[in-house]
Amino acid sequence: MTGERVTGGHELPPGIAAMAIQAEAERLARVALAEDGTRDITTLVTAAPGEPAVGRIEYRTGGIVAGTRWVDAVASAADCTIEWSARDGARVEVDTVIGVLRGSFGAVLRAERPLLNLLQRACGIASETARYVAAVAGTPCRILHTRKTAPGLRLLDISSVLAGGGTLHRVDLARTVMVKDNHWQALARSGRTLAEALNAARGRGVTGCQVEAESIEQLETAAAAGATRILIDNQTPDTVRQWAGMARSIRPGIEIEATGGITLENARSFAEAGADFISIGSLTHSVKAADVGLEIETA
Repeated sequence: MTGERVTGGHELPPGIAAMAIQAEAERLARVALAEDGTRDITTLVTAAPGEPAVGRIEYRTGGIVAGTRWVDAVASAADCTIEWSARDGARVEVDTVIGVLRGSFGAVLRAERPLLNLLQRACGIASETARYVAAVAGTPCRILHTRKTAPGLRLLDISSVLAGGGTLHRVDLARTVMVKDNHWQALARSGRTLAEALNAARGRGVTGCQVEAESIEQLETAAAAGATRILIDNQTPDTVRQWAGMARSIRPGIEIEATGGITLENARSFAEAGADFISIGSLTHSVKAADVGLEIETA
């Protein structure tokens, strides 16, 4: 049975949510189905033409449901329909039937593997995100995705993090400034100061100015230059606590993001050290797929 719904701190940006999600799901559905070729020769020589079938989508490991919009697009492109009993963000128990797929036997078989590939990935991401969210529960800290997503699957991956209770980070390079080590190098070569760069970004309508600090000097420079968030990478919770205090003394209200080397076992320590956000690349770059299967019956 389904349990509570898990929700993240932000939805996708309105422009992306309204204009791109459905188009992206349909694009990905076409790509996924095309990978299997123009015909399913095995089904053609074994099944009666037009024989109807019903497939139960079983979430065998249990966890957080995610990716249903993408799965709907695959089903539709394969001339199938799905009736869902759980949608993105729902937490379900082991061996829960979360949806029923209907179509001809051939259509259901054609949709099966592409559909499950996307659903297993999405549910795996959402469930792992939910574990991190639980690890920092009771603190103000929020869990973020990164851009370490599978090529071509970014919106699926990010939506899955949100379904697991995570919070939106950068979706692309266009909307938020994030100065990291290579950008510090670029500033040094160009002769610009960080303050000049951030002011130029604001002149282009950017409000989020995030700066990674690898030293106290960079931290102080970033806070004084008007950064809205400091990223503290690969440091201990004690260092995060110390640096966060320094940054907030220079610029009250500045956000602190901890990243690098963070695990389920130590995430809470970073949250309690004063991190407003924790970003975790492994949510998407090395996700373990959930066990979701399809049991097909003739109608």
